[in-house]
Amino acid sequence: MIEQDTVKLLRECDAGVKMGVTAINEVLDYVHNEKLKKLLIEGLDENDHIEKELRKLLTEYHDDGKEPNPMAKGMAWIKTNVKLTMDESDNVIADLITDGCNMGIKSLRKYLNQYQAADENSKNLAKRLIKHEEKLAAAVADYL
Repeated sequence: MIEQDTVKLLRECDAGVKMGVTAINEVLDYVHNEKLKKLLIEGLDENDHIEKELRKLLTEYHDDGKEPNPMAKGMAWIKTNVKLTMDESDNVIADLITDGCNMGIKSLRKYLNQYQAADENSKNLAKRLIKHEEKLAAAVADYL
């Protein structure tokens, strides 16, 4: 049970990190404010560090991870592009990032509760990812 929950939790973290990277990359070219751009690039860097740790843990369990849900990814892409077509301002970008972070936080907390038998390393990585999402959402709040 521990190994099964661990792998499932790691997969969900993997999908979440990939979703976050995609979301930031989709808006980065539209950012006008250099401080906001720097915050988003730092967010990408932290996602990269977490992704490397995830890869290592998933490899230990002989698992390839998980891609984000195609429907969720498609809907996020549509929302992002529709909003940016109407308004390419930094506050729209901050709003999109905040929504994405909040969805990620909610999902990860749900998975932490769902996969309670996961090992402590995986739980701690999920909690670290949640804190990263919370920190990024708080940082971009000044641009809403």
